Amino acid sequence: MLDNTHLINAITKFLEQIGIPIQYTSIQESTFLPGINIDKGVLFIDQGKLKYPGDLLHEAGHIAVMTPKERASISGNIEEHKPEGESDEMAAILWSYAALKHLNLAPQIVFHPEGYKNDSEWLIENFENGQYIGLPLLEWMGLTDSDSFPKMKYWLRQ
Repeated sequence: MLDNTHLINAITKFLEQIGIPIQYTSIQESTFLPGINIDKGVLFIDQGKLKYPGDLLHEAGHIAVMTPKERASISGNIEEHKPEGESDEMAAILWSYAALKHLNLAPQIVFHPEGYKNDSEWLIENFENGQYIGLPLLEWMGLTDSDSFPKMKYWLRQ
């Protein structure tokens, strides 16, 4: 198991390689996930407040499944910017699973017991058994297809 610094470095290197900008900073305001903030497509990280490094992949998943126009404008709590009844949560969750598989990380790094409204084990069990809840969204976005998932054709929505 990687220690947190090496884990953060591995995750952020991957995110930068696929085109998600990273900026290390001090985050003073309260954020949805400790130590992480999104502002106009940039993932801001306060390493001193970051509780779970795997949360970086989940939040990056939100950036990745946004349209370029959304990435350029949305800040803070992503779901607050979506029209009522629309959510990309399942797409971001499944994207983060594809990313952890790509990085050869244990699912528990992203799907830790403190997240996902106590559904972490359920999500891991489903994904590890090939039941990819949210896959139609990733396919519709043009990021992958059901024959090759968890491999992605593209990491960022065009």
